[in-house]
Amino acid sequence: MNRHLSRALLVSVLSTACGLANLFTACGSTTHASEPARSSAAQDTHRFESEIAAFETWDRQNSWPRDAILFVGSSSIRLWQTAESFPDLPVVNRGFGGSEISDVNHYFDRIVAKYKPRAIVFYSGDNDIAAGKSPQQVYDDFLEFVRLVRERLGKTRIYFLSIKPSIARLKMWPQMKEANKYVWRLAGINDQVVFVDIATPMLDGNNVPIRKLFLDDGLHLNADGYKLWNKTLAPLLQTQPPTGLEPAAQARD
Repeated sequence: MNRHLSRALLVSVLSTACGLANLFTACGSTTHASEPARSSAAQDTHRFESEIAAFETWDRQNSWPRDAILFVGSSSIRLWQTAESFPDLPVVNRGFGGSEISDVNHYFDRIVAKYKPRAIVFYSGDNDIAAGKSPQQVYDDFLEFVRLVRERLGKTRIYFLSIKPSIARLKMWPQMKEANKYVWRLAGINDQVVFVDIATPMLDGNNVPIRKLFLDDGLHLNADGYKLWNKTLAPLLQTQPPTGLEPAAQARD
């Protein structure tokens, strides 16, 4: 994909200036600077070992598509029926519920690099803020993910789905918007990262999450919520070239 098309796609996903203001502005609230940030190092790095081992067991018994589009992240990815949502595209889903960006980084070789994807659809950060991490820490962890992709997979494109607003975590929305803003700025200077605004269309005219998009828990998406995400993401994935790997990265097989 050439540079001009890449930038055009980015602009097409970012919505209107008003929408971006809703996405990034605290709407009367401010981030609480007094809240302590939780370090990634404080996590139990083995807490998802059983889920990752289950992926590996499946991989040993099955084959995955070559040049797939990899969906990776937390429960919003895990619950997404990606194969049914994108039937014309080769997809691999490696979402694991409750995870944070640092968990994806920890298991990177086992759930990302091994598939040598043509592109990566990434959703995480929601649980990170809920667990007490600051927007800056969320951004730093995502920068580490970008570094790992660049190191292991060359220029494989990363579609960062903006952290979503939700009814259950509405009080945390200001911090989530701040984290989104960091990644949006990164996408403006790094062609490898595409910021996909799935948050703005999830808000009503009063900047409140639309109830009909969520399950009863007010946190996870229902079928209507995923239809909205599919509609936003599908045009971008349809234009993705057969492979995002640089020749040097392909040669490391």
